Amino acid sequence: MATRLDHLIVNVNDREKSVAFYTRILGFGHEGEREGTPFSVIRVEPDFMLQLAPFGSRGGEHLAFSMSRAEFDQTFQRVREAGIEYGDSFDTVGNMRGPGDSGGARGACKSVYFFDPNRHLIEIAYY
Repeated sequence: MATRLDHLIVNVNDREKSVAFYTRILGFGHEGEREGTPFSVIRVEPDFMLQLAPFGSRGGEHLAFSMSRAEFDQTFQRVREAGIEYGDSFDTVGNMRGPGDSGGARGACKSVYFFDPNRHLIEIAYY
């Protein structure tokens, strides 16, 4: 399995207007609100979704990549070898634990979170 973009969380000023834009203008499906989160889920294709989050939401704006378990293990090893701080959740980067339980475009998964050199939050996951 090739590594692919799994989901992207995007901060929005107005969630209702944003949902309307992505559904009416771009033609994507709205799957509703993600339970227990502030996210509105927009299905772009079967294996990729946008999650719209009001500015200031915990866990907002990150890039999530899904990959095979073998690719995940290799990537996670490189993260550790490079001394990059990681965590088992979006809000625990630096606890050096993982992988943790998460959810992505295809359902439940295991993932690890860390920052790139520009402080963009990155999630790598396998199903």
